[in-house]
Amino acid sequence: MESERPLVAVTMGDPNGVGPEIAVAAAIRPEVRRAARCVLVGRTVDAEAAARILGVEAGFFEMHPDAEWRVDGTAVCIRPIDESAGAWPPEYGAITAKAGKAALASVEEAVHLALSGKADAVVTAPLCKESIHLAGSRHPGHTELLASLSGAGEVRMMLVLGGLRVVHNSSHVALRTACDMVKSDRVLTTIRMAYGAALDMDAGPMVIGVAGLNPHAGEGGLFGSEDAEIARAVEAARSEGVDCRGPIPADTLFARALAGEFGVVVAMYHDQGHIPVKTLGFKTAAAESETGLERRFMVHGVNVTLGLPFIRTSVDHGTAFDIAGRGIADCGSMIDAILLAAEMASRRLKRRRSAS
Repeated sequence: MESERPLVAVTMGDPNGVGPEIAVAAAIRPEVRRAARCVLVGRTVDAEAAARILGVEAGFFEMHPDAEWRVDGTAVCIRPIDESAGAWPPEYGAITAKAGKAALASVEEAVHLALSGKADAVVTAPLCKESIHLAGSRHPGHTELLASLSGAGEVRMMLVLGGLRVVHNSSHVALRTACDMVKSDRVLTTIRMAYGAALDMDAGPMVIGVAGLNPHAGEGGLFGSEDAEIARAVEAARSEGVDCRGPIPADTLFARALAGEFGVVVAMYHDQGHIPVKTLGFKTAAAESETGLERRFMVHGVNVTLGLPFIRTSVDHGTAFDIAGRGIADCGSMIDAILLAAEMASRRLKRRRSAS
């Protein structure tokens, strides 16, 4: 039934990037339609331009606040953002305040839909940090913006690709600061969030592998004291009933996770978790350009924000200004993000029903 599929609000991101293209391309895919009821959040003019670029015939249906919320199986539904964002045509590749304003408005509306209970999950297309700063935002990125809009406390970044699901104890901070953030209380919170995420997705074994910070997980204190903090957090989590192991040397942990020993991995800092996931997910592709054949790196994978009062997933790439408007952007990460959001929402709804 229509109502049994979760409703997913998909922002279209920066109008001058590939966001509208990948959002429209993903929304019309059969596997996405089977899994979720998608509502694109943004400017209708951007969705229409994306459809022309992609060469697809997509019917768009605007869902206004006072309209009946009915998402059928044929039209691509759009929740228009505030008209103050303007109806100017996209300026592909340009960093502008008006593009940042439109991107911010789409995120704000998607959060409103989630907090009001109309959307079961939010999926975000990429925005440009420079553009949103020109528009007046002082948030460094999507995650901080979402946390502010929703009143969330601590949040964590999770990357998902294939058999790897990695939650980060810290993300966009200096490496020296990341080391200082390896404290037992914080690591315990990260483990708890990782366990909650495992419940929301088909993560295989409900065992969490926790990475050490230092070489060989500290070698019993020979290489720093941080791994003792991790060990205390693991012990505390196990006393709460969470099946977790660690600290485990990071140079073997990810291979063990790929082999199926761990359903989720907790990494201590940004690059420790990002390098294995992106190495697994990067692929190269040749694309035609004005100067001939150019080689591009692309990555599949999904970014999940844990700690928000709603499910949020995102593509794991940026605005790709250099190819925006050419109809060659890979929508694979957007498809994966929507499917994962739908899976997490469905599992969460089932747990709530069984508990009531």
